[in-house]
Amino acid sequence: MNSIKTLVYDGSFNGFLTAVFIGFEQKLTHADIQKKGQLQSGLFAETETIFTNIEKAQRVWNGVRNKSSSAIKNIYFAFLSEQNNMEGLLYRYIQKLMGSTYKGATDYSDDCVLKINSLAQKVGREKHRMEAFVRFQLTKDEVYFANIEPDFDVLPLISKHFRNRYADQPWIIYDVKRKYGLYYDLQTVEIISLDLTDIHTNSLEKSAVFTDSEYEYQDLWNNYFKSTTIKSRINTKLHVQHVPKRYWKYLSEKKEAV
Repeated sequence: MNSIKTLVYDGSFNGFLTAVFIGFEQKLTHADIQKKGQLQSGLFAETETIFTNIEKAQRVWNGVRNKSSSAIKNIYFAFLSEQNNMEGLLYRYIQKLMGSTYKGATDYSDDCVLKINSLAQKVGREKHRMEAFVRFQLTKDEVYFANIEPDFDVLPLISKHFRNRYADQPWIIYDVKRKYGLYYDLQTVEIISLDLTDIHTNSLEKSAVFTDSEYEYQDLWNNYFKSTTIKSRINTKLHVQHVPKRYWKYLSEKKEAV
């Protein structure tokens, strides 16, 4: 009976790439790569804990990038989708990429390639939505704060956008679903974790956390939003298609709608 090798990593992307390196090094045809703390090994599975090694991770990254620049993007985006058994699917994808029969990152006749591309596109769309839908509110600590709750783990993908766009103000973007955030202090962006007692969604009631001027600005924006809306031309179906309702609780202009 052939044993099944389970590689357990720390959940980071570099940890995953290290596990891929080990899988290739051990010539594993099938590698069951799982996050630490979420291990579900079979009865006869052999388990090995993988310690993140930046050098090994970089070698995998460079190898994939040399094969295809679009493939490396697809791999990273698909990894951030957090789908079940994603690591095993990505391992097979990288195997195909490194194999002599690889036909390209857009060979949609290959089911594995099709799934990775599809997930990468979904994550890409969520990235663009977050870049458009994040709404900062000024706290009394003079830090601009925003909650988000994306379908996928897109914080690493939106960091550069907001650092460039809001380079002159300190801000925090916090993912309440994954319980971590980004903090920009006018110089660097750091990953942080907060002990939030309240999730700051839209409310007609004022919070003591934010400044009075912040609420005055929101009222001004909401009044402008309503005054420029032509009721006879409202297309609710199209509007919801572009701005799904699941985002409304974090959009200041939707305060009266939630």
